[in-house]
Amino acid sequence: MNRILSLLTNLFPVWVLVGGTLALVHPTWFTWFSGPWITWGLAVIMLGMGITLSLDDFKAVLKTPWGVAVGFVGQYTIMPLLGWSIARLFELPTPLAVGLILVSCCPGGTASNVVTYLAGANVPLSVLMTMCSTFGAIVMTPILTDWLAGAYVPVPAWEMFLSTLQIVLAPLVLGLVLHHLTPRIVKLVLPVAPLVSVVTIVLICASIIGSSAEDLKQSGFRILLAVVLLHVGGFLLGYVFAWLLRFSRRDCRTISIEVGMQNSGLGASLAKKHFPEMPSAALPCAISATCHSVIGSLLAGLWRLVPTPEPIKPPKLAPGTPSEESALLTKQFAPATGSSRNSLGPFHPTP
Repeated sequence: MNRILSLLTNLFPVWVLVGGTLALVHPTWFTWFSGPWITWGLAVIMLGMGITLSLDDFKAVLKTPWGVAVGFVGQYTIMPLLGWSIARLFELPTPLAVGLILVSCCPGGTASNVVTYLAGANVPLSVLMTMCSTFGAIVMTPILTDWLAGAYVPVPAWEMFLSTLQIVLAPLVLGLVLHHLTPRIVKLVLPVAPLVSVVTIVLICASIIGSSAEDLKQSGFRILLAVVLLHVGGFLLGYVFAWLLRFSRRDCRTISIEVGMQNSGLGASLAKKHFPEMPSAALPCAISATCHSVIGSLLAGLWRLVPTPEPIKPPKLAPGTPSEESALLTKQFAPATGSSRNSLGPFHPTP
């Protein structure tokens, strides 16, 4: 059963692509999933991430502050400026420009962790960067969106801040509390939670595409190219940024993945809630969910064929104790299917 759940979960880019295609043909199949459904759906996804966290994860940040800080800075400088620049370059209509800037200001999702794993990069660093950038989104996403998208439309920064508190912080803290107070229940829920996240993501993206089907057909190529450039640029500039700071090639790949992948679900939810007069503002977020997953998976496959020269040195632990990387993978992608790099359990794909 666990293998089936793992397979269904790890194919989430395929499900998002299929859902989006069906939404273009039969919009009413998915448009019912709107309004509060999207907000609650994203809260469920954040809760799924929260139950994998423990206090030890926060202590681990102190062990690698430089790497986490560089990933954080790269995430909240490279992507927002890139999103704003592409929107101006393509002269996107206001709703699409606002949506592209909004998704570029959202943090990396936990799908980046599994792509990091597939690429043979630094999984513990990826997990820590995802956790820190997600908490940082509470403040950074409203501020950056207001700064960069304010030239297009008035941005309700304070209301957006309150929304991120509700959508991001509250479920994460609740998940953290449940992790420590009800470990048995969490252990039972973990195998199914990732697949629930996948289904929710598919419904969110398909609903947005279905409700904006006509806008997508009219400006499909332009917005698709803009989103692809956003993520390709994020992967490339994230790598260059880390390389200039003399990180190892393995860590450069990790930071590249963290910068290039976004929490598109959060962007879609904020767009729907705070820009209701512009329904198509959520469209770039929905397209982003598929684009960054497909590009990231292809990049991971390429990097897996070209291993890094530096060996991966696990920390010295007592006999029978799982390595730090194995422990983090078990937490993030539970239930783990083994310690081999060719096996992979489910994960929480926050696009």
